[in-house]
Amino acid sequence: MALYSFLSPMQKDIKFLVDHVIGHYISNTSVSSPKKSSPKTFSKRKMARSDRLPIRYTLQDYPNQPTPQPQPQPIKRHHTARYYAHRVRESLTNRVIKILCTIFLSLLLFVGIVLFILWLSLRPHRPRFHIVDFNVPGLSQPSGFENAQITFNVTDRNSNPHIGIYYDSMVGSVFYKDQQIGSAPLMDPFYQEPKTTTIVYSTFGAATLTVNSNRWKEFMDARQQGTVIFRLEITSVIRFKVTTWDTKHHKMHVNCDVAVGPDGTILPTWKNKKCPVYFS
Repeated sequence: MALYSFLSPMQKDIKFLVDHVIGHYISNTSVSSPKKSSPKTFSKRKMARSDRLPIRYTLQDYPNQPTPQPQPQPIKRHHTARYYAHRVRESLTNRVIKILCTIFLSLLLFVGIVLFILWLSLRPHRPRFHIVDFNVPGLSQPSGFENAQITFNVTDRNSNPHIGIYYDSMVGSVFYKDQQIGSAPLMDPFYQEPKTTTIVYSTFGAATLTVNSNRWKEFMDARQQGTVIFRLEITSVIRFKVTTWDTKHHKMHVNCDVAVGPDGTILPTWKNKKCPVYFS
């Protein structure tokens, strides 16, 4: 240490580096002894090997070497040109079919909507019948069956705004306890305009009524209880006229239940009562 005491710090670093290199060279070139190396020696060797730095070469170190050029890769075709042409034709066919189906469905929807609107506007409604008056004169007389008479007044309303009704025939019948006691034609054939009301008036006399003394006695028994109930049935054969064409014939039935008091006149609660209508 005294020998190198006069050296400067820089010179001491150079001397340490030279000693380290010489010692590393001697350790690599010396003959290995059969003895096992100590862990200290192994760690020194490992440190010496780790001091080596990897060397990397660049193109600047070999300027005369040609630069490799990327080679173009061939396009891999999985199918032939005929296959792709077939796919194109198939795609065009599918598009044309879809367009035609869309047009057809649109026209079908449009026609359906138009027909539905026409059906709503031209749908025929049933005529509306109301019993206005019903009278059995002579009901208070014990022998009234000899000159029995029934008069009634019914209104027939056609509520259709654009549809007329042809009445080819109209027959009226009177029932008591589901037993017919009289029947007669009511009106001649006629045509009922849209949104109009027709009055059906008729009188059943002794010639059209089948009332005997037993039946009249039943009337008198019901009269003593305060109410006698009859049923008026009107049967008609009609046709609906829609603009310029007529429908087929329909058989229409009108049932009007009506009650009269002891004097034979209709009770107020039964006036203007709506009569059920059905077809057969």
